[in-house]
Amino acid sequence: MDEANAVRDRDHKFLTQAVEEAYKGVESGDGGPFGAVVVCNDEVVVSCHNMVHKHTDPTAHAEVTAVREACKKLNRIELADCEIYASCEPCPMCFGAIHLSRIKRLVYGAKAEAAIAIGFDDFIADALRGTGFYQKAQLEIKQADGKGALIAEQVVWVQTNENAEKQQYSIEIREINN
Repeated sequence: MDEANAVRDRDHKFLTQAVEEAYKGVESGDGGPFGAVVVCNDEVVVSCHNMVHKHTDPTAHAEVTAVREACKKLNRIELADCEIYASCEPCPMCFGAIHLSRIKRLVYGAKAEAAIAIGFDDFIADALRGTGFYQKAQLEIKQADGKGALIAEQVVWVQTNENAEKQQYSIEIREINN
């Protein structure tokens, strides 16, 4: 078997597991029909499904849950040597979690439009295609100004400044809490 066929077979195997996980989520009533599997060195690290209803948490999508659980299980926040298999094209939040965890490869089954067609519109297609995500959200987005913005910028500066002393850092934290 050539390398391309081996990769295709491997992808099919893990994607099938993600779809099976999605079925489990629907059958249990935990959440929507979405599953995700994180794989590292050809071994399944975690297999998760959407847990939005079970945890009463709108961020408990399959991919976010899988990233969280994989990080816990591997005791690290970077998953650069891992891949994720998702039953459906990830929403913007899930894609963000995948990106932040540095997962090296994403393989998904259904397109975002399939999720939209059955009522799961998290502005998926708009955001993935770069068309009006923030304009459609029922959310006002505003950057803080004045003292709040200044304090936030100071904390970021202190956190990133290699020469910052711990005393400066604790002063900034106290100032925020006031």
